[in-house]
Amino acid sequence: MNFDAIDKKLLKLLQEDSKRTNKELSNKLNLSVTAVYERIKKLEKEGVIFKNVALVQKEKVGKTFVAFCHIKLVQHTQDYVIKFEKEVANLAEVMECYHISGDYDYLLKVIVGNMEEFREFMVKKLTSISHIGSTHSMFVINEVKHTTAINL
Repeated sequence: MNFDAIDKKLLKLLQEDSKRTNKELSNKLNLSVTAVYERIKKLEKEGVIFKNVALVQKEKVGKTFVAFCHIKLVQHTQDYVIKFEKEVANLAEVMECYHISGDYDYLLKVIVGNMEEFREFMVKKLTSISHIGSTHSMFVINEVKHTTAINL
């Protein structure tokens, strides 16, 4: 999809703060409130904007332990892939899951409260999923950059 300069600026503003009013957006974009509303509706209809959410500070809710887990399946058959993806999608601690190339099959981003909770997650939940051959975990020391905004 092609975006004009106004669409790009509108998407940037909405990614910074989706609770901005159409009036505020119209002032920043030098458009009428109706034009802003119509552009947003068009972006939603086309699936460019697909969800409005509240981002929660993990420190404020006691979920400060972040780990990245590489997962290797025993075999990379269609059945194993489908079963693993279905089961891992139901684990609340898994924030993101990517099917990747390279030495491992999947990369998970896991957020829990502390190392004990991570161990509990690994022992009772993740490793109980069948067809996992091996895991390799890395723990975040410091978050250097985290954004949800996609640069247009």
